[in-house]
Amino acid sequence: MMSYIIPKMASLCSSGHLNSDVLCQVLSTLRGIVESCYGPFGRLKLIHNSVGGYIVTTSQSSALLGNLSVSHPVIKLIIASVLNHVSRFSDSGLFTAILCCNLAENAKRLNVPCSHIVKIHKHLLNICIDYLTSEECACRIQIDFSNSKTLLSLVRTVINKPTCMLTTKEADCISSLVLKAFFYTIPSVIGNNISLGKMLIVPIEGQGATDSCVLSGILIEIFASYSTTIDITKLTFGCIKIAVFSVSMSGDVVDSGNGTWEVASGFCPEDESLAQLLKVGRQLVCDHVHLVVCQKVVHPILKQYLREQQVIVEDRLGVALMKPLIQLTGAQSISSYYHPIPPDCYGNVKNLCVVKFGSKRFLHLIPNESKPVCSLVLCNRTEAGVNELKLVCQSAECVMRLVIKEPLAVLGGGCTETHLATYVGHQSQCVTDDKLADLGCSRIEHRIVADSFCRSLESTASSLEHDGGENFVDTKYGHRWSVLPNTPLHTDWSEAFSRCACGLYKAQQNLNWTVLGDRTANRSLEMYLKKPSKCFPDRLALDSYSVKLNALQVAVETANLVVDLQYVIQDQN
Repeated sequence: MMSYIIPKMASLCSSGHLNSDVLCQVLSTLRGIVESCYGPFGRLKLIHNSVGGYIVTTSQSSALLGNLSVSHPVIKLIIASVLNHVSRFSDSGLFTAILCCNLAENAKRLNVPCSHIVKIHKHLLNICIDYLTSEECACRIQIDFSNSKTLLSLVRTVINKPTCMLTTKEADCISSLVLKAFFYTIPSVIGNNISLGKMLIVPIEGQGATDSCVLSGILIEIFASYSTTIDITKLTFGCIKIAVFSVSMSGDVVDSGNGTWEVASGFCPEDESLAQLLKVGRQLVCDHVHLVVCQKVVHPILKQYLREQQVIVEDRLGVALMKPLIQLTGAQSISSYYHPIPPDCYGNVKNLCVVKFGSKRFLHLIPNESKPVCSLVLCNRTEAGVNELKLVCQSAECVMRLVIKEPLAVLGGGCTETHLATYVGHQSQCVTDDKLADLGCSRIEHRIVADSFCRSLESTASSLEHDGGENFVDTKYGHRWSVLPNTPLHTDWSEAFSRCACGLYKAQQNLNWTVLGDRTANRSLEMYLKKPSKCFPDRLALDSYSVKLNALQVAVETANLVVDLQYVIQDQN
């Protein structure tokens, strides 16, 4: 009988998705979602399927955008672009999405050819990058590794997320622990092939955040009661031998794929595999191994035999723990149990002990000497809180690794964005006729697009305000300042303000302020370019320089792609 063949349908080519009004509406919707989560005072989002299932509570870009179900192709493009940035840099995902939506939405409302907008955007982006990479940049600071103040400020800014629900004291405590844990991962021995170690995060639900701590070595969660089976205190202190297996020791017969097995009559592969496992077990006992760890599963009979011989067995560790274990113990990963184990495959640790955090019990592997591996025990009161805290601490570790490569930071709290908007506004007034000729646009078009670019930066900075307060920018430094809602307009602003949003500058009598977003007033601002002094306040909001620079580029380039789109081609098959 012939099968029924359905002819392929032609791909659908349309521009309806790119209609300016429709596109601006969906961009505004996405921007509204991410804007409300932005900053330390952002609001939380509950994400769940309409038919039920697991509920995600978050304000993190990776969790938020990764769990959103969208159908509009342009929104899919923006989310994919932002998530790609986050996968590489771990931070500033919300900033990237908000700025991208602002740029694209504002550009779509301009009466300027799309090709001109894209060229001018690229020109303005180059102005920003040239300024941020120059020594004269007034919103960039050098990280001093001899003073932990700026490092703590950088970590605190990453960690201070709303879902973590941390008090000021708790945020300071977690920031200090993350910084301490990161320092553990820096090798003490200097050589040619130096690499950073590993900070393993152990989440504990139900405890206060101040119960968190950092331990040298590795924690392995245990479920067996060693107090009734093995006396750990009798193990030889300083020379505890360990075997690390990456192969499954469940005794299952290896899948032959498309091939076949040829076995003698009466031969049982499972029995042979178990016999081989027990043979390896006897060798482990003869070699005086104290601890056997396996990435996968250990056969229960082998596990029972080893425990009867006073050997501790831990299986199902997963791939994430393998590399740190090898780094900590000096062992070699054993990938087969069909051959005798060479003596140099074993590793060792200084000591083993059982520790308890909340309702969980762990086997603590303490290294013989200083090893760049540690465990950060993170406690929080709720499941959502501890999950979010784990994410932000991983982001903080990634940011610190980037700081090692490039010890720079930019001012946070929206001050870098407002400062850049002021700088770009001044530079755009000085554009030469030759540059306009290169861009192929008129001076009026350049001014219109530059104003739109600056408004997008300022709007992104304004997104940090969630309580109805008013945003201002000072006329000297170009920093963002905010006041409480319903503050009378005749107020003496030098008394109403305490510090700028990043915390670098105090309110002074000789400062003047204008409402953020008033481009007419901003064009008359006197641009004051002065590098920040090295005497920083204790509370300073900082962002990673490398992360911010890439986020700015991704936002502008993705917005340009959206602006320049003409058709959407969809496969109908």
